[in-house]
Amino acid sequence: MPPTEAHPGTATPPAVDRGADDTLDLHLPEELVALLAPERTSKRTHGDLLDDVADWQPAATPVGRFQLVPVRPDRDLPLIARWMNDPAVAAFWELEGPESVTAEHLRAQLEGDGRSVPCLGVLDSTPMSYFEIYRADLDPLARHYPARPHDTGIHLLIGGVADRGRGVGTTLLRAVADLVLDHRPRCTRVLAEPDLRNTPSVAAFLGAGFRLSSEVGLPDKRAALMVRDRALRHVL
Repeated sequence: MPPTEAHPGTATPPAVDRGADDTLDLHLPEELVALLAPERTSKRTHGDLLDDVADWQPAATPVGRFQLVPVRPDRDLPLIARWMNDPAVAAFWELEGPESVTAEHLRAQLEGDGRSVPCLGVLDSTPMSYFEIYRADLDPLARHYPARPHDTGIHLLIGGVADRGRGVGTTLLRAVADLVLDHRPRCTRVLAEPDLRNTPSVAAFLGAGFRLSSEVGLPDKRAALMVRDRALRHVL
């Protein structure tokens, strides 16, 4: 699930530079930059674009105590690169190769404006998954669906083979979606855009309370747009 993912009151997606490669970042209009400026001027007083992921509290889950820990490349790069070279992961993330490939992927987020935060998923003190929490409304994904302000997206991989295929991913997806909704009061829904061919991933999102909103044609895949609505979080 690498970054690539008509309703009344739906926000118009941010303006984009159509001359740029479709995989490049959005060019935000000056008005939106001005609106976001108070969030970005001081993390301590205003919060960042994702409401300080580093400060989110751990969650108790049926499989253990889970926490999102923002990535530090000096500490985490070898582990994440090893996961990216697992054939089951590489088939969808397409980041296999030397550590420099993963390092560049992380660098683009860590040196960006904060609209995407790469995190280790730590379960009972053991790093066992990788998440990216991102502002879907500020992502190129917003070109492909009717985005709303503060839509928040999730990318996920489960690192250890032993943690796959037994419901752990579903449990963690629900936990992370709840963390987003608990800590981002302006966010009304959590999104994901797994590859339609990745049926285990789509099934995991469905089991975690997401609904299949639509199929979306993205530059590098046909995706299932999965949505978990704040209004339905205690129902699904």
